[in-house]
Amino acid sequence: MTHGVRPPLTVHDVELSKFNPLPRILAFDRFDSTTHGWTELLGNYDGQGNLDTVDAHMRDFRPPQLSSCSFFDVGTHGTLSGNYALKLASRAYRGHTATAIRRLTMAGRGEVQIEAYLAFKAEANVGPAQPGSVAWDGNRHPAEAEFGAFTVATDICSDQGIRYHTVMRYENTDLNNELTRRWKYPVVPEPTPRDHVQGKFALPYAADFTAPDPDDWRYLGDPTELCVNEVPTKINWHYLRWRIDTRLRANVELQLNDAVMDLRQVPVPVYPDRYQTLDNLLNFYFSVRTHADVRNFLFLDSVLISVDW
Repeated sequence: MTHGVRPPLTVHDVELSKFNPLPRILAFDRFDSTTHGWTELLGNYDGQGNLDTVDAHMRDFRPPQLSSCSFFDVGTHGTLSGNYALKLASRAYRGHTATAIRRLTMAGRGEVQIEAYLAFKAEANVGPAQPGSVAWDGNRHPAEAEFGAFTVATDICSDQGIRYHTVMRYENTDLNNELTRRWKYPVVPEPTPRDHVQGKFALPYAADFTAPDPDDWRYLGDPTELCVNEVPTKINWHYLRWRIDTRLRANVELQLNDAVMDLRQVPVPVYPDRYQTLDNLLNFYFSVRTHADVRNFLFLDSVLISVDW
């Protein structure tokens, strides 16, 4: 399919018309109704149902919730196209992550695309802001440097138990709360509970579960300034479109608003070992991570997943 040629369905459906899907739509999640299968990512536990065996860094990812985007100063803000958004909220603990995962399987191989309208914010606090790199000047606000990062990613297992993740992260600040505003990706597979059982790692609470070592990340492209809009209770919705290819096990393209990036040279690390009971796994997740002792939020107005197979 040539990018820019819209499927007929999107022309006649008002809600679909703001997306640019591939020919077959797998899921269209409008959170004005329910959470549509997006749930908390919980680590694996043993066969006795003992939740104490969940890895420490995965025990408190917090479940997504429906939100009317209400704030202390303006009341109910509302969403792009309805009353409720899917809200991910971290704890006010440096490094903490909140995650929402959508679990599907593949009926074929080929291009897969996820689109979303999202907004990101640090929590609006009444009182002095934490010391940071941005000062209030009537336009910019200290909360601008209190947001860490949001991530969109997959967990895929295809032929012969070959498992891999494709991951794109927008890092607003580094761990020192300095603005970076860059996309990045990991060059190692995400640690799994089986790796932990085999003694390959043991991560502490609030570790970066995608790639714990900061040296295992690479920046992509130039800094990209997004619309924060001056205070932490103003929400502006951003359009995200990310395409991968499960036939080639490759990234293809990323779009955020009007900026489009070719990802074909971005590597997709594969697990060295094979995984059983995961045939045709096709999972998607969004996460938000705070780099300060301030809660960070990611709001999803709607999500559309489409394929070309």
